[in-house]
Amino acid sequence: MKEKFAIGIDIGGTNTKFGVVNNNGKIIEQDRILTNEHEEVGPFIDDIYNKVQPMIKNVGGIENFIGIGMGAPNGNIYNGTIEYAANLRWKGIIPIANMMSEKFNLPAKLTNDANAAAMGEMLFGACKDCKHFITITLGTGVGSGIVIDGKIVVGHDGFAGELGHTTIRPGGRLHKGTGLHGTLESYASATGVRDTAIEMLTRHPEEPSLLRKYSLDELTSKSVYECAMKGDSIANQIFEFTGQILGESLANFVMFSSPARIVLFGGLTKAGNLILNPTRKHMELNLLPIFQNKVKLILSQLHESDAAILGASALVWDINEKN
Repeated sequence: MKEKFAIGIDIGGTNTKFGVVNNNGKIIEQDRILTNEHEEVGPFIDDIYNKVQPMIKNVGGIENFIGIGMGAPNGNIYNGTIEYAANLRWKGIIPIANMMSEKFNLPAKLTNDANAAAMGEMLFGACKDCKHFITITLGTGVGSGIVIDGKIVVGHDGFAGELGHTTIRPGGRLHKGTGLHGTLESYASATGVRDTAIEMLTRHPEEPSLLRKYSLDELTSKSVYECAMKGDSIANQIFEFTGQILGESLANFVMFSSPARIVLFGGLTKAGNLILNPTRKHMELNLLPIFQNKVKLILSQLHESDAAILGASALVWDINEKN
């Protein structure tokens, strides 16, 4: 059978990653652009189109492609629209699947970005042999994909599974994008880690910390990680606090769907055990005995961009053809 290809596109709050994927699940070539560099979605699509054209030519032309699969924040799987995404510049309802289809002259499908990543994990990663799991993406925001009986939960309107926007600290920190207070994303995202760092440094002005050498513009979750690895007390407290909130949240999620595994991926997981250990500890502390010590909390086996690109591309062909 002649080799076929799909285009997989992962639209994130900071970067959009895209690539050409063959029918064996191999990414032939990939690239990325800044998501919010364009005020309008039209020039954004043009930018992707121009970067993908050489990739298409390198594998023999557009006639070898069966379609485009996309993952995006607030992506509606039923009608191919991005709807009121808090971390994107394009507001309202964006018919991006139709726009991509018209631009490339290929069928295009869309789902939530975290659901696309979960699909990638199920097809090619740590959950190939698992029908009950949750994926949590710890990046610019906190995304999630819930899989029950081998099917991704999307709900009646396509928006089920927004675990990052569940309230874990009622009346807590304001999420500037949504206006909600005390949500998981406000604390366990890269932005949340930065906000926690600012709060702790302000609350303990006399305590020395390597983090004080950074200006507010320079302070990031990466700098918190680097200082924690050097033994900085406040930096380590930041990860302990973040892991506590994430672990408490995961306990709630476990008691909802009883997954066999929870897979963490995204930029924040580069902190490794700094985030994993307190998360596991506080998850187990907040579970009923019937749920304790049953759920494997693991890091993704896939490179972050690979999981999302692969998962998005899988939307456009029969999964069975890829196995």
